[in-house]
Amino acid sequence: MLCVTQHDDVSQSLLDFFDVSMADDNHYHTGICCTVAQFLADDAEKDSTLARLHHESLPMWGINQTELAQIKHWLKELMKMAQPSELDSVRAQIDALDIQIQDLITQRALLAEDVAKAKRAVEAKPHFYRPEREAQVVQMAIARNQGPLSDETIQQLFRHIMSACLALQQPLSVAYLGPKGTYSQAAAEKHFGQSIEQKPVRSIESVFQAVLKGQANYGVVPVENSSEGGVNTTLDTLVTTSLQLCGEVELPIHHYLLSHAPDLAQIKRVYSHQQSLGQCQHWLNENLPHAQLLAVVSNADAAQRARIEPDVAAIAGETAMQFYRLPALAQQIEDHPRNTTRFVVLGQYQTQPTGHDKTSLVLSSADADHAGDLYRILKPLAKANINMTKIESRPSHQSNWNYVFFIDIEGHQLDDKLRRVLQKLRQRCAFFKILGSYPRVG
Repeated sequence: MLCVTQHDDVSQSLLDFFDVSMADDNHYHTGICCTVAQFLADDAEKDSTLARLHHESLPMWGINQTELAQIKHWLKELMKMAQPSELDSVRAQIDALDIQIQDLITQRALLAEDVAKAKRAVEAKPHFYRPEREAQVVQMAIARNQGPLSDETIQQLFRHIMSACLALQQPLSVAYLGPKGTYSQAAAEKHFGQSIEQKPVRSIESVFQAVLKGQANYGVVPVENSSEGGVNTTLDTLVTTSLQLCGEVELPIHHYLLSHAPDLAQIKRVYSHQQSLGQCQHWLNENLPHAQLLAVVSNADAAQRARIEPDVAAIAGETAMQFYRLPALAQQIEDHPRNTTRFVVLGQYQTQPTGHDKTSLVLSSADADHAGDLYRILKPLAKANINMTKIESRPSHQSNWNYVFFIDIEGHQLDDKLRRVLQKLRQRCAFFKILGSYPRVG
């Protein structure tokens, strides 16, 4: 009777599984219960248990050979049901790994706190965020990556872990072009992680000011787009600011047409940042030729307008769509599918070399009217085999038809080779400024 009680739920599952009613056949029901109980008692002796049941117990219970065969079949099916499935086994392994991962992250966080204590013991005003150190950690993580997760995913995982650990040492405040929901916010989170104090401001110039005045530790501003070129406000402000470039972020840009209007025909005005309007110009000409196109300070500002005006649409990203709960009448309307915006990180301090760096310069010619003067300025780069990854001109705002050149080159300004070349460039220019050296993306 004890065996029957212990395995009553199992035997009942067996009976229910085959839809067998034993209400009027008690000896049969008891026999099955005992058979199940003994069969489950010892996995290593199932064959001997069945043999013993066949020769000793079954005749006493009145179970014939046909019924025994059916019971054996039921028992096999029951054992399949009782054993953990492959999915259960995999989930159990995942749960065990999650425990280990959480324990390791906790250990890392405790070590980050130890670093903070050590720095405070020897530095009056310690700097906890080290762009070069974070870049090295990410580069090593990507080098170790063997899949199936992409390098981008690995990078973001480590960024979030480092961001959370850094917040234990000293929370970072980061200014960007707001309001919330802009691409600048997405770029800030991609670079710094989400454990930061976000400071959205009204303009690109305000980002510079927030960092200069100490209202934010760092700032993130757009500097160029793969379709529309340089962001003029950023470039012009870089010429005069004392801030250093200490990082860069590349963000794929996919634009959505957001509106409460029922269809495109009802849209009278489209708001967006000037750059975004340019990046979607062909699509707008084809699909909204009747609509007025109006530039605003940010895409999120455009989304705020579309939220309250029924005949207005905004061009903005997926983040703004979700944040402001706006329907998308069209998706990925950018004219070039590989549309990407590059952002730079502004800070007060120079970043140390990582071995995989970029240096940004702005300069002007001493004799712009002389043929070949720009070639003369840049010739030391070619002779030293230093790769120039970008050159772009902007009006100098000093006199008409006078220009400054923004140049990006590979290497760090503290590298011996590049330091010597930069000195030669400085001697050949009327105006020369190093905007900063920082870890290179890609």
